[in-house]
Amino acid sequence: MRPILAAALGLWLAGPVLAADIKLPATLAWTAYDVGSGGYNQAVAIGNALKNKLGVNLRVLPGKNDISRLVPIRENKVQFSANGVGGSYLAQEGVFDFAEKDWGPQRLRSLLLNNSDALLTIVTAKDANVKTMADLKGKRVAWVVGAPSLNQNITALLAFANLTWNDVQKVEFGGFGAAMTGLINNQVDAAFSSTISGQAFQIASSPRGIQYPTVPHNDKEGWARVKKVAPFFVPFMGTEGAEMSKDKPVEAATYPYPVLMSAASIDADLAYNMTRAMVELFNDYKDGAPGNVGWDIKRQVFDWVMPYHDGSIRYFKEKDLWTAAHRAHNDGLLKRQDVLAAAWKDVTAAKHADDKAFVAAWMKTRAAHLTKAAMEPVWTE
Repeated sequence: MRPILAAALGLWLAGPVLAADIKLPATLAWTAYDVGSGGYNQAVAIGNALKNKLGVNLRVLPGKNDISRLVPIRENKVQFSANGVGGSYLAQEGVFDFAEKDWGPQRLRSLLLNNSDALLTIVTAKDANVKTMADLKGKRVAWVVGAPSLNQNITALLAFANLTWNDVQKVEFGGFGAAMTGLINNQVDAAFSSTISGQAFQIASSPRGIQYPTVPHNDKEGWARVKKVAPFFVPFMGTEGAEMSKDKPVEAATYPYPVLMSAASIDADLAYNMTRAMVELFNDYKDGAPGNVGWDIKRQVFDWVMPYHDGSIRYFKEKDLWTAAHRAHNDGLLKRQDVLAAAWKDVTAAKHADDKAFVAAWMKTRAAHLTKAAMEPVWTE
């Protein structure tokens, strides 16, 4: 569950921001999702606040996929990225697109997580009568070709009910939009989506209607199965989206989006001041785009799956938000990145027949190193 930090925050957020105290370059650059996406719109709103309050120009570079959003980070062409779980956690782990020889596990850091009131979860047609994850058994579930991280999310939520893809009817689609259209057209019963996506509202207004299977937070065994497949999921009561509100919440699962992140090598002072600006200018951008409320410091999860940057940690410590437990968790994540780097060094030092053989060797070596370090590999092939 997300921590309630109001008591720790005290009154320090209520005072005016002293612009002279926040030291940022005259121009900053972020990558984000495509133009028009929630992440892009949020970045633009944040940029307006930076310009109005600090005189800082924020250039937002849209990227259509995880790779295109991360390349500028790796090449030091931008300082930060408002990325998703693919371009952050999966890149850290060196899996899927990042298992290729040109990539491997990336040393990345979080600065701040957006935990909005919306959900990233399985949505179903109401006429399919799927009230719980267990009700998905035998139903038609969307599999998006070429979107392994999207399908992994469904795999994890199926695991909550002890189900696998063998227990449902897998229906393949060429993209996210096609899968959501398939829900409307009665080609499929369930797909993965944000509850505030335009498609979710279209499904809700269609003859089929929309329904969200619950993921009860008190089912510890179910949540253990979810975390084994997708450690980035967190329990949450969704209140924003199609057919949900504060008066009609949904007990389910979600994960942070976007994740404001950087390379580990980014200067600590820059990370500190970027984090501080995000927190102390919050009231200036929170209403500027849907979902911006999720950047509120009171919504931060300090024990997620990516380590925080030292600069951000310095800021959290100043505000008495960073505990010994948070430090221990963060240290464990840093050690995990060290283990992954050592595994990558081993596999790249060897010869492989072709790219496919390389990826297979990497996944095997990766799993072996993590297992030896008493860490969950999550992926073994």
